[in-house]
Amino acid sequence: MALQAAVKGKLISVIGDEDTCVGFLLGGIGEINKNRHPNFMVVDKNTPVSEIEDCFKRFTKRDDIDIILINQNIAELIRHVIDAHVAPVPSVLEIPSKDHPYDASKDSILRRAKGMFNPEDLSMFGAENYST
Repeated sequence: MALQAAVKGKLISVIGDEDTCVGFLLGGIGEINKNRHPNFMVVDKNTPVSEIEDCFKRFTKRDDIDIILINQNIAELIRHVIDAHVAPVPSVLEIPSKDHPYDASKDSILRRAKGMFNPEDLSMFGAENYST
């Protein structure tokens, strides 16, 4: 399986504000699949939450995407959908944006990891902000 993934290649997708998406696109992550669907979504203040949810669900169903990067402030808008995604692939990583710093207490992946590890092990990630 790992050899097949290495030969075929997998994508990173991005759901984020314009600055985040442009930065990753300039870094070379932009792709359009055979159905002409991009692996990124630019979200602005006028983007409906339902459209963000639909995009996230599409990304989780695509077999060519292994990682979904999403701005944490956007992830908060669709938290119930992200929390319902329990499959290991694609992995969902919440990242900060230029205007919204990272808050470890809101990260659902880190919250799940907290239950699996000793809290002292996670202190380097800011996990001490959690209440138990």
